[in-house]
Amino acid sequence: MRAFRVVSLLEATSFLLLLVASVLKRTADFPEGVTVLGPIHGALFVAYVAVAFMSRSQTGWSNGRMALALGASVLPVAPFFVERKWLRPIEKTPAARGA
Repeated sequence: MRAFRVVSLLEATSFLLLLVASVLKRTADFPEGVTVLGPIHGALFVAYVAVAFMSRSQTGWSNGRMALALGASVLPVAPFFVERKWLRPIEKTPAARGA
């Protein structure tokens, strides 16, 4: 569960940074930001989707919630919501901690 939380935060942060880099590419003629952040965000996006599927048994999410979590990966700040509202409470339960 911890891995999913970390990947969720990293993916959302990389998405926001990529958006800033995209603006800088167009307004300040600075394409290097997109060149660097694009592949990083792409790898984190793939990791988010993979970890979401691997963590499905731990989360106990329905098909609908899983679809929403996957859909969150294409919205700039939605993975922050997934981490805070859906993953953090699961990790705090005694069963998730192995107790």
